[in-house]
Amino acid sequence: MPNPMLAIEIPWSPNITEIGGFLLTWHGLFTAIGILVGVQLSLRMAKVVRYDEDDAYTLALVGVPSGIVGARLLFVAEHWDFYGSNPAEIFAITEGGISIWGAVLGGVLGALLFGLWRGYPIGRGLDIASFGLITGMAIGRIGDLINGEHLAKATDLPWGATYTNADSPAFAHSIAVGPHHPATTYELLGDIAILGLLFYVFYGVFRHRAGLTFFTFLIGYAVMRFFLTYLRLDSAEGPLGLIRVPQTVSVLVVLGAIPFVYYFATRPPVPAPGEDLPPPPPAPEPASGGPRRDRRAATRSGR
Repeated sequence: MPNPMLAIEIPWSPNITEIGGFLLTWHGLFTAIGILVGVQLSLRMAKVVRYDEDDAYTLALVGVPSGIVGARLLFVAEHWDFYGSNPAEIFAITEGGISIWGAVLGGVLGALLFGLWRGYPIGRGLDIASFGLITGMAIGRIGDLINGEHLAKATDLPWGATYTNADSPAFAHSIAVGPHHPATTYELLGDIAILGLLFYVFYGVFRHRAGLTFFTFLIGYAVMRFFLTYLRLDSAEGPLGLIRVPQTVSVLVVLGAIPFVYYFATRPPVPAPGEDLPPPPPAPEPASGGPRRDRRAATRSGR
């Protein structure tokens, strides 16, 4: 059995308290914190690009519940063997059980459809949403680490995690396999790296290209999630049994993003963050053939 040099023991119960039949868990708490912080960051980025503040608030009000619904629906679909027999558990969302991909796709789709209906600027709206999405996802993974909800393979690296509280979903798993990969913490660190990349492209290479910052986030997360899923043991197999559901979604997202990347890359430039639209290029000078033709005409007339 692997014996990491640094085996972090997590002794806490996944449940914080129960109030009037409402169970508050670490997963639910950090999910809520992630949503609040993510929305605030997106609203701040909206000011940077002078996106209408009321429109930004409205999109947040649409996107957040859409993301919550999408997160739960995809998780339930992925684990239908359990929820089909226990339909009442479908609504026990505070006890855990959401899909990050469902949150991203559901939230973006809901806000996108609303934005198209209302005629909002789509490219910059997607860009500012990407900052809030990746930040909320990173914070939410702190709750996953404490809960032990997502199981991972035994580790052969110099670190690992074990859960010692009997209420933790990972307790029995820790006894069976010993220290295992903190896969969701790897994802948290990857989310932070993607957030740094978003700031770089938003203010740098894509500063005049609306929409491309969002697809940097989407494709970057899809690639990371595809490979990290190899460490996870709690994801259902995909349709063909070759890869798992999150990997299948990742592949479909990357393939589906390609035409949109081309579309936004070929749109006219937009004002950079905090700047006015750059002046158009100077008009081309008259072709040299024109004056020569005039001179020739003058010569002929002089003759």
